[in-house]
Amino acid sequence: MATLKPVDQHLADILAAVRPSAPLEAELERAHGALLAEDVTAPVALPPFDNSAMDGYAVRAEDVANAPVTLPVTDDVAAGDQERRTVEPGFVARIMTGAPLPAGADAVVPVELTDGGIERVVIHRSVPAGNAIRRTGEDVGVGDVVLSAGTALGAPQIGILAGVGRRHVLVRPRPRVAVLSTGSELAEPGTPLRYGQIWESNSYMLAAAVREAGADGFRAGSAVTDDPNEFLAVLDAQLSTVDAVITSGGVSMGAYEPVKEALAPLGRVKFEKVAMQPGMPQGFGLVGERDVPIFTLPGNPVSSFVSFVLFVRPALRLMQGLDAGPPETVKAITTARVSSPPGRRSYLRGVLDGGLVTPVTGQGSHQLAALAAANALMIVPEDVTELPEGSSVEVIPL
Repeated sequence: MATLKPVDQHLADILAAVRPSAPLEAELERAHGALLAEDVTAPVALPPFDNSAMDGYAVRAEDVANAPVTLPVTDDVAAGDQERRTVEPGFVARIMTGAPLPAGADAVVPVELTDGGIERVVIHRSVPAGNAIRRTGEDVGVGDVVLSAGTALGAPQIGILAGVGRRHVLVRPRPRVAVLSTGSELAEPGTPLRYGQIWESNSYMLAAAVREAGADGFRAGSAVTDDPNEFLAVLDAQLSTVDAVITSGGVSMGAYEPVKEALAPLGRVKFEKVAMQPGMPQGFGLVGERDVPIFTLPGNPVSSFVSFVLFVRPALRLMQGLDAGPPETVKAITTARVSSPPGRRSYLRGVLDGGLVTPVTGQGSHQLAALAAANALMIVPEDVTELPEGSSVEVIPL
């Protein structure tokens, strides 16, 4: 056990090698889904002028205080009207939603409280000063930061960027990540299984996990066989266009380990045993002329997924310019006894419900159905071999 590498050290080594993606300027239509790489401030106030929140009549509140009253209509003010208008005492202006409030007016009477008159209008009810008016700067003041660097650009964020007049914005592009599965036993889902085969699931799972982490994950074709040369050919075809590569399988101690056989002689990927369960065999390095990070994960589905959560997801956050470190945890009470091998940090699948966490049935590294039923990883430290029911435990929500 003394030769096992600590989990925290393995993550630290990965984060020390990975670099944030370089920012680039993107047109607003192409910025959706990226992370903002600059603080964006408002060059003008929003709204930039007092305007009507409703269709109705711009009035002086004191003129309608004794409603019902009938008043002459002097103007029509439409949204986009660029003429500066004034409402004199004893008069009103018909006004549309978004139209500039005329000088002298201090309230808007909704059309529903009137007879809708065009030349003269009957106002049935009084309104207080300020009624149905959107004040200058009530949303955003001049110079206010409307979005901070690191913000994920969804639809509302794209909206405010346009709202403050931005046509281009500096972003960190979503890292493009290729996912490769290895193993001659793997068959594509939807095809018949031959004796000794299983359907390949890791690449689908990991590509989805990459997308959930805010990057652009995709499968680099069907599973590669146990031929190291085939693996290298598939890998080389990806390196010029991707920002990272994730492989699963082919990194253990036995024979027919194509990832290890192909990459170990190159000296740029380090294969190690990490003090964790599941997922002890791990590899990481930089490959190709562009120093593309490659994460070589174990092939058992649960091992592969846990490894992604612990090591790959933090690296993808760093590549996107976000704070990166160990996954955040919460405290919970375990509803059942759990055990762990000495000297290894265990990540047991569980169901987190409020402050309680229940281990799922089936903790084997191959038991994908149990993983699918879980929503948390229970952490059992290296120096602990058993936690009784009712123990407090650190949990990584999934």
